[in-house]
Amino acid sequence: MVELREMDCSVLRHLLHRGDCSGGSYNQAGGGTISSSSSPPAGGKCLLLDCRPFLAHSAGYIRGALNVRCNTIVRRRTKGSISLEQILPAEDEVRSRLLSGLYSAVVVYDERSLRAESLREDSTVSLVVRTLRKDTEHTNICLLKGGYERFQSEYPEFCTKTKSLTSASTLAPVEHLDHSCSSCGTPQHDQGGPVEILPFLFLGSAHHAARRDMLEALGITALLNVSSDCPNHFEGHFQYKCIPVEDNHKTDISSWFMEAIEYIDAVKVCHGRVLVHCQAGISRSATICLAYLIMKKQVKLEEAFEFVKQRRSIISPNFSFMGQLLQFESQVLTTSCAAEAASPSGALRERGKSSSTPTVHLWSRSLHAKRFSVLRHQGRKRYPIVWGQSKDGFQVAFPNKG
Repeated sequence: MVELREMDCSVLRHLLHRGDCSGGSYNQAGGGTISSSSSPPAGGKCLLLDCRPFLAHSAGYIRGALNVRCNTIVRRRTKGSISLEQILPAEDEVRSRLLSGLYSAVVVYDERSLRAESLREDSTVSLVVRTLRKDTEHTNICLLKGGYERFQSEYPEFCTKTKSLTSASTLAPVEHLDHSCSSCGTPQHDQGGPVEILPFLFLGSAHHAARRDMLEALGITALLNVSSDCPNHFEGHFQYKCIPVEDNHKTDISSWFMEAIEYIDAVKVCHGRVLVHCQAGISRSATICLAYLIMKKQVKLEEAFEFVKQRRSIISPNFSFMGQLLQFESQVLTTSCAAEAASPSGALRERGKSSSTPTVHLWSRSLHAKRFSVLRHQGRKRYPIVWGQSKDGFQVAFPNKG
């Protein structure tokens, strides 16, 4: 059992209202509960860590909280021992402050745990607490009583909830589109506006990319054109990058993943916003967004797919792209579990370089077929799988369209 103190929701609410993020300075010895009857902690800023899965955090979280990266693959491979860098891989400044003792306390929460003594040893909260104690010896750690569920119920004004798909895509409703477009019937993929995947990352179609008013309304500063034939309409006003790939089973889109991810991050660092688009915003651009989530959020493909599909329900990467994403997931998550020995990009193929495993629609039948068969049925017509061999002797999965 993990020993840590508990914090009432009312105390966290007071600290958030006061601008101390998630806490203050906790100097009392031993365990116990920090309740509303206690004097509010004073001192330096505190760190608030959301220990729930990525999808749960994305749906709603306490203002200012960071989502820790601790999926089942990481837990299994590390056998219960994980580093601070694996928990907070993209938060260099936060890790530095933790190691320097600049946070007066860390408040952790899950969905609804009421007592520290009820936490399982293999829970994410327990693992995070053990890591914090190992790497930051003098940091005070508290569990939020009742977790996100109770806090959101009592103080919703201090929580951030993701916009629903409907509200997120009504920036430019169908009735506001050009009459010429409406009269001929606007395709579903061009209706509404681009959807927000992350605050700096949007997904849409070529039609959306051609709407300057729409781009400016969203604060878009850059576009990632994942096609070989969609024009860049406003090169004098926005930054552009093109990934010239076709939407077919022969395309090696995975060789562009790292370049696309670096471009998105470069826009993010400059406090910009990037629209990723292809022709329809269904396959190629969706694949790039999924790869970004897998890499930067350290999540499995199923989780990333569900997250994006909740925002743009018509996404459907082609059969080959899904196989490449599964291979990318395996590389990324395996690398993240191998301590800090090598940069993740070092383990991933660079465009144009050979790989010991074919990169087009190839993967282990026993390992991935069941998972992939579920994903490929979401949003596309169902086809039976036909297994064959490539010229290199590897198993190949093809959709049999008759």
